[in-house]
Amino acid sequence: YLALGPGARRVHVAAALRARAQVSMSRFEPDSFVNYEKMSKNIGIVRKRLGRPLTLSEKIVYGHLDDPAGQEIERGRTYLRLRPDRVAMQDATAQMAMLQFISSGLPRVAVPSTIHCDHLIEAQTGADKDLQRAKDVNKEVYNFLATAGAKYGVGFWKPGSGIIHQIILENYAYPGVLLIGTDSHTPNGGGLGAICIGVGGADAVDVMADIPWELKCPNVIGVKLTGSLSGWTSPKDVILKVAGILTVKGGTGAIVEYHGPGVDSISCTGEGATSSLSSFTCDPPPPPSPGMATICNMGAEIGATTSVFPYNHRMRTYLEKTGRREISAVADSFHQDLVPDEGCEYDQVVEINLSELKPHINGPFTPDWAHPVSEIGATAKKNDWPLEVKVGLIGSCTNSSYEDMGRAASLAKQALDKGLRCKSEFTVTPGSEQIRATIERDGYAQILRDVGGVVLANACGPCIGQWDRKDVKKGEKNTIVTSYNRNFTGRNDANPATHAFVTSPEVVTAMAIAGTLDFNPETDFLTAANGEKFRLQPPTGDELPSRDFDPGQDTYQHPPPQGASVDVSPSSNRLQLLEPFDRWSGTDLEELRVLIKVKGKCTTDHISAAGPWLKFRGHLDNISNNMLIGAVNTENDGVNSVKNQLTGQYGGVPEVARHYKAEGVGWVVVGDENYGEGSSREHAALEPRHLGGRAIIVKSFARIHETNLKKQGMLPLTFADPQDYDKVGPEDTVSIQGLESFSPGKPLTAVLKHADGSLDSISLNHTFNQPQIEWFKAGSALNRMKELQ
Repeated sequence: YLALGPGARRVHVAAALRARAQVSMSRFEPDSFVNYEKMSKNIGIVRKRLGRPLTLSEKIVYGHLDDPAGQEIERGRTYLRLRPDRVAMQDATAQMAMLQFISSGLPRVAVPSTIHCDHLIEAQTGADKDLQRAKDVNKEVYNFLATAGAKYGVGFWKPGSGIIHQIILENYAYPGVLLIGTDSHTPNGGGLGAICIGVGGADAVDVMADIPWELKCPNVIGVKLTGSLSGWTSPKDVILKVAGILTVKGGTGAIVEYHGPGVDSISCTGEGATSSLSSFTCDPPPPPSPGMATICNMGAEIGATTSVFPYNHRMRTYLEKTGRREISAVADSFHQDLVPDEGCEYDQVVEINLSELKPHINGPFTPDWAHPVSEIGATAKKNDWPLEVKVGLIGSCTNSSYEDMGRAASLAKQALDKGLRCKSEFTVTPGSEQIRATIERDGYAQILRDVGGVVLANACGPCIGQWDRKDVKKGEKNTIVTSYNRNFTGRNDANPATHAFVTSPEVVTAMAIAGTLDFNPETDFLTAANGEKFRLQPPTGDELPSRDFDPGQDTYQHPPPQGASVDVSPSSNRLQLLEPFDRWSGTDLEELRVLIKVKGKCTTDHISAAGPWLKFRGHLDNISNNMLIGAVNTENDGVNSVKNQLTGQYGGVPEVARHYKAEGVGWVVVGDENYGEGSSREHAALEPRHLGGRAIIVKSFARIHETNLKKQGMLPLTFADPQDYDKVGPEDTVSIQGLESFSPGKPLTAVLKHADGSLDSISLNHTFNQPQIEWFKAGSALNRMKELQ
């Protein structure tokens, strides 16, 4: 028997589905439809052209090609022109995205689009007060986003709705959809068999403006899962292990595609998902798991374009539980397009035996430093990391599902039954209003409060630095343990001495109860209030609520047929209309100054800090005052301290950049490997452009940041010989030559003029294609869009 009955009945149902009215993409957009027919047709065209089996990610990506018959397709080389199905924006990035869309002059978005208010709510005391404070402090910004959404046809999720990625999973992601989102953790939707890709706001504007969206044809990394999860090992441990194997840049330029029989331990019991109907046999059918979304979400930490799982019974059940039975039914009839072809080939394969996988904890300061939980205590002692866990934090877009909360609550209940509460401070972030309302109804929230937890607002909170932390002073060495995705220096609390570790919600909860990093819940004992020694039993929890979800408060604003006006006050310090960037002069760039030569890791947090700076995300000039203030200068190992080569005085990076700009002097930044890893924030590209930057020259780039720089008319260039990084001195001038014949695949030349008058000539590579070169010449992609209207 198949999921919907005997085979004959299934064929009948599939035929009926094809014949009846189209299925809406979401209940909020009844007139926008799932279009598996077009995707399937495109897949057929491409498969015939390539003459080989296709991976799942290839099917979905190539199924959305603008020109499947003519598009040149070569993994890792050609640029694809794609037609995404929809766009999603979080409030911090939506400000600049909507300001850019306003600048385009277009009357309304061309594809279904949404704005989600989740980034601007600071964690201080608890959900209700924090949410109300955010509404008061950010009233101007929320009003701008709501009215801009209404005017241009964009759905608006009000503050308190939840984290963008959980809202997408509950309402908008479905197998086979191509969604782009202005947040690096958009790949969360891959847990529902979707291709969801994080981008900058300018990319979102392209899609909303009905312009084909460009993506370099991804390589495909296959992660073959065998065995099954059990005990304390969770889906989070899969991605923690993968991050340890591939590192923070190992997935760059690739989609990570999970496959193999082990997928069933994160999906349904039975045989692995394949292209045959037998993959949907499941007796009895188990509930779905958010674990696949957790794994895909944190794929951003290895630099992957996105991650995806094949469509299976568990996804179907999740769709049904979240009110999308019609989508699951039509997905069943197109299931062959939603799983990989038998015999497809991957560019790289990683194998993980889930039966042998142990609980992991990654960090500090980087999400790819992987340790088994059983070894972290000894490693911490060896490295002089603080053992006391000051705060345990669960939630975030990575681990804030009903299942996550239930498993944490099961451990909290065990502790309470033994008369214990958390020794560490403990915070809980529900992923959405639906999750919050349901865990309140089912008692999980109260159990977590009883054990010592503080339930925060349905928002990003401490995960992105929105945390008014009071328990330690800045500079005080301490340890926190989170179920988040990133742990870069200072990310959570702006304290560079905080040692942040990333693990599963279950391990966070256990360590918060024990109060120490060297607690291994698999083997170590706790002491009950009566002196009895006991061990925590492995966590348990329903993956979906038996009484279905409680939707909670209605927090969605439909865009009206006729939008309202959008006002931006010229005196606002939160919002600022954009002025077009200047066009390329038509000549080579001569004698640019080196603003800063960056030492070591330089993430988007270093380039454009979050935390308190989030309030300026809609005001380019104000937020530019944080440009590169976290980057380490090779000249003096200082932070936000560079020499002004015109005055000989040291100053902050933004101040020196502003002085160069005022004097008509262009400048460059020189950086190391994987420059711009982390968030999708395009402000890290907008700010250098606004303050007079012309080029960023590094050993290698993170994907999103490189694209964002191109979009804003900057030159992201890489050393042909990485050792040439050492030739650049802080007092050098840099002339970039070859721009008059700038063309795809042709390197540029940099002439370095040193302080002693000597010269070095080095080769610089780039990844520009011809349309992207036109962005550079026009001054930005937005300028080019206007030229073509």
